[in-house]
Amino acid sequence: MQILKRLVIRRCRQSLIQCNRSLSSLPINSSADDLQNQVLVEGKASCRIAILNRPSSLNALNTNIGARLHELYASWEDDPNIGFVVMKGSGRAFCAGGDIVSLYHLINEGKIEECKDFFRTLYSFIYHLGTYLKPHVAILNGISMGGGAGVSIPGTFRLATGRTVFATPETQIGFHPDAGASFYLSHLPGHLGEYLGLTGEKLSGAEMISCGLATHYSHTEKLPLIEKELGNLVTDDPSVIESSLEKYSDVAYPEKISALHRIEVLDKCFGHDTVEEIIDSLESEASATDDAWCNSILKKLKEASPLSLKVSLRSIREGRFQTLDQCLVREYRMSLQGISKQISSDFCEGVRARVVDKDFAPKWEPPSLEKVSNDMVNQYFAPLGESEPDLDLPTKQREAFN
Repeated sequence: MQILKRLVIRRCRQSLIQCNRSLSSLPINSSADDLQNQVLVEGKASCRIAILNRPSSLNALNTNIGARLHELYASWEDDPNIGFVVMKGSGRAFCAGGDIVSLYHLINEGKIEECKDFFRTLYSFIYHLGTYLKPHVAILNGISMGGGAGVSIPGTFRLATGRTVFATPETQIGFHPDAGASFYLSHLPGHLGEYLGLTGEKLSGAEMISCGLATHYSHTEKLPLIEKELGNLVTDDPSVIESSLEKYSDVAYPEKISALHRIEVLDKCFGHDTVEEIIDSLESEASATDDAWCNSILKKLKEASPLSLKVSLRSIREGRFQTLDQCLVREYRMSLQGISKQISSDFCEGVRARVVDKDFAPKWEPPSLEKVSNDMVNQYFAPLGESEPDLDLPTKQREAFN
């Protein structure tokens, strides 16, 4: 196990220690009070704590929250009395990603501009966090999925606990891993990122620390002590903050059933060039070994949108050679294509089947991998056109990392 952990951390931690969805049922023009209450602020010594505060929806992000976070983080960055920032969630989640039901309704109501504003606002904040000049600590206690990973992984430190559940389950709803996911998934060891992005499988806190998605791990009952310690610090020195986190760190190992114990098989199967070859490889492995894990992974892949699988694989592969800003610009194009219904209606169909009607029988279009053309996939990655500008990020003012 120690060999596994050293191998995994060595292959990814240096990239991820720097590295790095989502609408509410509230209207875009929510009142100032609504906006303020969705992100609570605590101030202690030289630390500021941003608390995602929509516990009834597992702290789902929306346009208002994205804008509020951006405003707060910008002001804190300019304040010499503030040394570092902490983000956490209220209730039993850090952030479960997006209120995709509201996004689904906005699309069906033809309110596409509101959808665009959401993606633009959130992705811009993620870039701001990824280039933040002050140390950042995300306390990932509970569900940390989709956009929740997007607003935490780009920061300096990510603290996982025994309650942490990470996943990027977008292919199961006809979308693609976004909010910077094509950047951080592509920097994971071997082809672990392809596995997570295509299947949507979950990781525990112990698995997150083992593969480098988290920088620290502590038992949940220690969180009050950690928050007290951080709140008393007067520093802007990352090494001082890291020492405080390490003071309460615990050793955690992935369970025996973890995919991290199958890293060689995972790399062999998910290292192929196409989704079809990945599935063929998994089927061969399942046939040769009668491995229940292979069969469960095959089931997840066959339940996902065929178009999303192909788009997501290409996205992660491209992310391996791009900076954070390049990934976000590309993901913005992909997200707008995904909600436009011009190529496919898989996103709305996936949300309908899994969240709205809950019949769990999505009718994907195209219905199979062989019917997904290269032209369809290419459209997701093509420039949006003169009348639809790309995501504009301040790369000249805030330099992206590789």
